[in-house]
Amino acid sequence: MRQLRDPLRGCPWDLEQDFSTIAPYTIEEAYEVADSIEREAWGELPDELGDLLFQVVFYAQMGQEKEYFDFDDIVACITDKMIRRHPHVFGGGEQADANAVRRRWEDIKEQERAGHDDRSALAGVARALPALKRAQKLGKRAARVGFDWDERRGVHDKIREEFDELEAAADEMGMAEVEEELGDLLFAVVNLARHLDIDPEKALSGANAKFERRFRALEAALEADGRAMDAASLDTLERYWQEVKKSAG
Repeated sequence: MRQLRDPLRGCPWDLEQDFSTIAPYTIEEAYEVADSIEREAWGELPDELGDLLFQVVFYAQMGQEKEYFDFDDIVACITDKMIRRHPHVFGGGEQADANAVRRRWEDIKEQERAGHDDRSALAGVARALPALKRAQKLGKRAARVGFDWDERRGVHDKIREEFDELEAAADEMGMAEVEEELGDLLFAVVNLARHLDIDPEKALSGANAKFERRFRALEAALEADGRAMDAASLDTLERYWQEVKKSAG
């Protein structure tokens, strides 16, 4: 990495990069790691993990050039954090089950946030997170300080309320208002996922995979019958769709 960033004999592309230009690649590489794991492509995973590790090395080199930090600082930070957040392992504390460990982890994180300038319960929820994941974290943080429904029925009522407001906005208001109401509805649905202890990102990913599987089966069924999708009626497409749902799952 030092050689790639060497001003005299390094790579012109690498020399042009800074923290902001590399950040999108880091997100992309993290998704590629997750994709390899989801597909159980274990042969690909070392390569993808190497790409992700390279991002960290890239930041470390740029940090060292600016005299902000170096690779040792990065390792020291995560080492200190893991020791601090695992007192039941490193501090001689009492062993506990996974739920108790998770609660203690969140308590320690709250103590860490108390030392920062931003004292909000929502502090530290990264703005660059995917919207579903960020909504989940914001709702969870708010719930930890008591801003939450007592039971799931309250979330159901909120979803119905937001849906009605979306319908009214679609009939009477402009696109900006409709977009805002749709966002409110999606946020309420994410809160329902939290109350059901379901990861909304995983749930939506499963729905995407199911739709793709069924849609491809629909295309194949139409082609086998010599039909063109864009020439078929909606009733015909619905009939085929119901058939492929039975066969494609």
